[in-house]
Amino acid sequence: MNLEGIVYSMFVQLPSYLQMQCRHGFSSFRYRYRMIFIMKSKLGISESSTRIRRNVKEKELEALLSGEHDNCSCFIEVQAGAGGTESMDWASMVMQMYKLWAQRKGYGVSVVDEMPGEIAGIKRATIKVDGENAFGYAKSEVGVHRLVRISPFDSAKRRHTSFVAVAVIPILGDGSTHVQINESDLRIERFRSGELVHSNKASAMAVLQSRLDQLEMARQAQMNAQHTQSLTEISWGNQIRTYVLHPYRMVKDLRTSYEVSDPDSVLEGDLDDFILSFLSTSLDKDEE
Repeated sequence: MNLEGIVYSMFVQLPSYLQMQCRHGFSSFRYRYRMIFIMKSKLGISESSTRIRRNVKEKELEALLSGEHDNCSCFIEVQAGAGGTESMDWASMVMQMYKLWAQRKGYGVSVVDEMPGEIAGIKRATIKVDGENAFGYAKSEVGVHRLVRISPFDSAKRRHTSFVAVAVIPILGDGSTHVQINESDLRIERFRSGELVHSNKASAMAVLQSRLDQLEMARQAQMNAQHTQSLTEISWGNQIRTYVLHPYRMVKDLRTSYEVSDPDSVLEGDLDDFILSFLSTSLDKDEE
């Protein structure tokens, strides 16, 4: 089998193969693919390895989306920091960036809540992103995002720095807090208390359902609090990513050091490389 056949056969096996590699470590997996790319280069194969490498990386990272809620849809909340109109305009730009990203991924997008600014932009907004692994990918965006640019609202054309915070919350099931009860998993016992026979199955099930729903509501509230912690401090020193439009042009993720020199494409929703870089870095840290 030639080299292209080997690459193709490995792609075909990726889902189950990656699951096995997740249990036994990714080092040998990554080494094999890197060797394939080196061999392709030395053999003078003309096809671009960039596309293949990216596809491999995406398949590899799909195996990472195995967290408890990674496969869920999600809410993305954006909140403007201090800075008035400038920050509110930046918040609007960030929310638009996520809408475009979700559309690129084929996810459904709907506006849940929006509080407009007095002059421009938004003070706060929340969108619902429907689709498989939406939370697994979007969770990479949690944190403070910083913008540096010449303000369109400043008549003196001075450079301004603005901050917004992003929170991502998974949507469990259909978004309700109703817990399904499988009666086959229950053991129903009847007993007497004086002359009263506690055998009303419907009432017992209703009480059980209510208690389970209450516990689920408390669990979701706790989880939501954890995922919205990023909204508490929207300031310098807490940012995860910087977007510079002046005096030079760059977007840099401060967690991974990944950067690009085309901020326009990022603001138009081209976020996958940042997301994949963050998830890959998180994997490397977990392996250490």
